[in-house]
Amino acid sequence: MATLSVKPSQRFRLPDWNTNSYLLSTNAKRQRDASHQIRQEAQVLRNETNNQTIWDEHDNRTRLAERIDTVNRWKEMLDKCLTDLDAETDALIQMKESAEQNLQAKNLPLDVAIECLTLRDSRRDIDVVKDPVEEELHKEVEVIDATKKALQQKISQAFEKLCLLQEVRQQLSSDHRDKMETMDIDRGCLSLNLKSPNISLKANPMRVPSGSSTLQQWDDFSQFNKNLAETEMKATVELREAMALTIAETNNELEAQRVATDFAFRKRLREMEKVYSELRWQEKNTLEEIAELQEGIRHLEEDLRRKLQNLKLCHTRLESRTYRPNVELCRDQAQYGLTDEVHQLEATIAALKQKLAQAQDALDALHKHLARLQADIDCKANSMLLDTKCMDTRRKLAVPAEKFVPQVDTFTRTTNRTLSPLKSCQLQLV
Repeated sequence: MATLSVKPSQRFRLPDWNTNSYLLSTNAKRQRDASHQIRQEAQVLRNETNNQTIWDEHDNRTRLAERIDTVNRWKEMLDKCLTDLDAETDALIQMKESAEQNLQAKNLPLDVAIECLTLRDSRRDIDVVKDPVEEELHKEVEVIDATKKALQQKISQAFEKLCLLQEVRQQLSSDHRDKMETMDIDRGCLSLNLKSPNISLKANPMRVPSGSSTLQQWDDFSQFNKNLAETEMKATVELREAMALTIAETNNELEAQRVATDFAFRKRLREMEKVYSELRWQEKNTLEEIAELQEGIRHLEEDLRRKLQNLKLCHTRLESRTYRPNVELCRDQAQYGLTDEVHQLEATIAALKQKLAQAQDALDALHKHLARLQADIDCKANSMLLDTKCMDTRRKLAVPAEKFVPQVDTFTRTTNRTLSPLKSCQLQLV
């Protein structure tokens, strides 16, 4: 016979069951309402964050573009500074080379002046005189030394300025390279988008790297480099102008001194030619006087010989008449006449001998003075030849070296041109 078994589980009451159903229904509705609220809030948040992200990305794109433009403007300014700096550096290098060429060109006038002083040291005797030519030559050496020092000083200043320009250019180039690299980086950042394959999360991307600068520091740094370059370029322009002025002044001073020295040479040569002509005229007259005096001495000697013969004749007559016999040995008019003639002849002979001695002394004096004249003429001819050689050497200062043809042979030191009779005599005497 079947029996009913009763499970020992808990039995709920119907109100509990109804309450449970109600609670489930109520909780489901509340959960749905909460979920709906969350969905609405999430939708709003999504819309707001999407808009915010879009605008943030747009603003940062704009900032990147503006920053690129700013950096690009500075890059262009640096480009212009570099171009101007290179042009100014090239101009200064050309001016420095011009100054060096002018400095090198000063060696020729210095060598010529020293050569002229050396040549003029070969003057002899009284012609070794400190004349205006020597003073002008020494002044020319001083002017050349002063111009060389001035040019060397400007060349040194140009070298120092070129070193400063090179340093400034290195700073500008470094700043320019940094800006180029920065523009490449920022343009790369500007080109990125959500679909770019190389975007990823980075570890601490908001860190501030060491050595970072503020925007003001960045701007001040670039402005400092630009101002430094402009300052140095301005100083370079002033230096170039000063160098050009120094070159012009030194050339003018040297040219003025060259003209003064050449004028002194020409004036001195004219003075010596005048004195030389006077000495040659005196020599000619002295030679003529010597010839006439020698002729006079010859006549005196002939007269003296004749007077001696006359005296012999008188002595013979008187001696012969002493042998007259007895009373015939009288002092007659013939005796007195012969005696007077002897006295007269002796006086005449004494006067002739005295005058002959004076003539001999005068002839010796004329010969001695003639020797002094001829020695001085030789000195003058030598001095004129030396100054002529100096003038010929100085022609190199006014004639281009490639067109210069010396008028004095380098080896024989003789002139290659036709000389005047006066100068021909100078060379013959030398």
